Amino acid sequence: MLKLYAMFLTLVFLVELVAAIVGFVFRHEIKNSFKNNYEKALKQYNSTGDYRSHAVDKIQNTLHCCGVTDYRDWTDTNYYSEKGFPKSCCKLEDCTPQRDADKVNNELIGIFLAYCLSRAITNNQYEIV
Repeated sequence: MLKLYAMFLTLVFLVELVAAIVGFVFRHEIKNSFKNNYEKALKQYNSTGDYRSHAVDKIQNTLHCCGVTDYRDWTDTNYYSEKGFPKSCCKLEDCTPQRDADKVNNELIGIFLAYCLSRAITNNQYEIV
């Protein structure tokens, strides 16, 4: 019985290892696929509550961001021309975003800059020693 457990454990480890290697090798294709699908979901966004619109709202609420790269991605959509930015782009709970860019989240730029700063600190750490 113990050998069977060890065999299943080894099998699970090998499957995870293969999945990690495949994910690493195809990371650019996976990234491009996610980006294209998210851009498509933005273009088809509406407030009727279909699963794509719900997913866009959930992503923007959870990550405190707006659009694919920033809030300007919304300006090319039909929803923006009719109603402005969606409610999920709001910085505050009680805001009513229309077309004012200062009311929407643009935290993604901050995340990118934080990553750049972290990388610079890590690279400079070895130069100091």
